[in-house]
Amino acid sequence: MPRYFVTLIVAVALFMEQMDSTVIATSLPAIARDLGEDPIALKLAMTSYLLSLAVFIPISGWMADRFGARTVFRAAIVIFTLGSAACGFAHSLPDFVLYRVLQGLGGAMMVPVGRLVILRTVPKAELISALAWLTIPAMIGPVIGPPLGGFITTYIDWPWIFWINIPVGILGVILASRYVGNFREDNLPPLDLKGFFLSGIGLSGLAFGFTTIGQDLLPDYVPLALILIGVVFCYLYVRHAKAIPAPLINLRLLKIETFYASVVGGFLFRIGIGAMPFLLPLLFQLGFGMTPFQSGMLTFAGAVGAITMKTTAAPILCRFGFRRVLLVNAFISCAFIAAASLFQPSTPQLLIIAVLLAGGFFRSLQFTSINALAYADIEQANMSQATSFASVAQQLSLSAGVAAAALVLEFQRYWQGTTQVSVSDFAAAFIVVALIAMSSTFVFAQLPKNAGATLSGRGKPVGRPNTIPPPE
Repeated sequence: MPRYFVTLIVAVALFMEQMDSTVIATSLPAIARDLGEDPIALKLAMTSYLLSLAVFIPISGWMADRFGARTVFRAAIVIFTLGSAACGFAHSLPDFVLYRVLQGLGGAMMVPVGRLVILRTVPKAELISALAWLTIPAMIGPVIGPPLGGFITTYIDWPWIFWINIPVGILGVILASRYVGNFREDNLPPLDLKGFFLSGIGLSGLAFGFTTIGQDLLPDYVPLALILIGVVFCYLYVRHAKAIPAPLINLRLLKIETFYASVVGGFLFRIGIGAMPFLLPLLFQLGFGMTPFQSGMLTFAGAVGAITMKTTAAPILCRFGFRRVLLVNAFISCAFIAAASLFQPSTPQLLIIAVLLAGGFFRSLQFTSINALAYADIEQANMSQATSFASVAQQLSLSAGVAAAALVLEFQRYWQGTTQVSVSDFAAAFIVVALIAMSSTFVFAQLPKNAGATLSGRGKPVGRPNTIPPPE
C-alpha cells in the first residue's frame, strides 16, 4: 500500500475540515443578509460546528474500532460533504445551524479516524515525516479560510464556499475506498454511554464558553456559566472514568510519560497558536485598515513557513531528540509570537512577512514534534483511544487560545474606557498568549533525554512503561 499516498488523502481531508471551520468568517454579513438574520445571531450559529466537534470527537475512536477505520472515515467524508452541500442551500437560520452540526459530526469523525489510519499504516520509524504532512493543513486551513471566503463571497456567491467541498469529498471517498485499510479491534468493550453523555456536555460547554467569551456575542454571564457547566461535567466525567475499565476518554493514558507531555504541554503551547489566526486578521484589518483579502494574503506567509518545514522535521528530531527540540523550539516559536506585538502600520510588509514566515516554520516544527510524541509509546490496541483523547485536547486548546486573546482585548478596552480596539491593545494580547505558550516548557522539561526514541531512533526508549494501569 502506498503509505504516503494514504497520508496525503488524510491530509486533504484535514485541510477541508480545518478550512471550513474558518472560511465563513468573512462571509457572515452576506449569509446573514440572504437569510434575513442579524450577523451576530449568525456568529452564534457558527459555534454549532464547534459544539458538534466537541461532542462527537470522543466517540470517533470507538466507532473506528467497532465498524472499521475505512468504513468510518469514508462515512465521515460523506456526512461532511452532504453537510457542506446543504449549507449552501440553507434558507433560514435553523437550517443553517442544523447543517453546520451535520458538518461538525463529519469533521469529528474524519480527522481523528484519519490520523488513526496513518498510525496503523505507517511504521513508527517513518511516523514523524508522515505527521509532518498533517501539520501543513492544520496550519494553512485557518489562515487561508478567511481570505478565500471573502474572495468567493465578493466575486462569486457565498454558497460556493461550501459547494467547493463537494468534488473534494467525492474524490476523497473514491481514494479512501481504494487505498485505506479497514482496521478494527476484536473484543471491543461496550460503548461508554454515560461517559459520552458527561463528556459531551462538559466539552461542549467549555468549547462554546471559550469561543464566545470576550467577543460581545452573548451577555457576559452566559459564557462564564457555560464554562462553569463544562468544568462541573468534566469533573463528573473524570470521576466516572477512574471507576470503570473502558472509559470513552481513557484518562489513564496520561500515565504514559510521552503522551502526558504531548497532551498537557501541547495544550499550553496551542493556546498561543490558536490565538494567532484570531489576532492577526483583527490587527491587520482593525489596526492597519487592510481589507480581509489583503490581511489573508499577508498572514499566508505563516502557512508557507509551515510547508517548508515538512522535509526538515524528521532530520531535526533524529539529530537532537524530542526533549531538546521541544524545549528550544518552544522558546523560538514563542519569541516569534511575541514579535507580532511590535507590528505597527509603519512596519514594512516585507519585514512582517519575514517574521510570519520564520514563525510559521518553527511553530509547525513544534506541532509536528508534539503530535508525533503522543504516539511514541502507545500500544496498537490503545491507538484509537489515544487519537480521540489527543484530538479533544487539541480542539479545546485552540478554543482556549481564542478565549485568552479575546479576554486580553476586552480587558484593554475596559481599562481604557473605550469601545474601540487600538494597535497597542493587540501588543498586550500577543505577549500574553506567547507567555502562556512558553509555560509548556515546564512540562517538556520533565521528559527524559531519550523520550520518543522509538520514533527518532536516538538510543533506547526510557521512562515509564507504556502499559495502562487498571481503574482505581
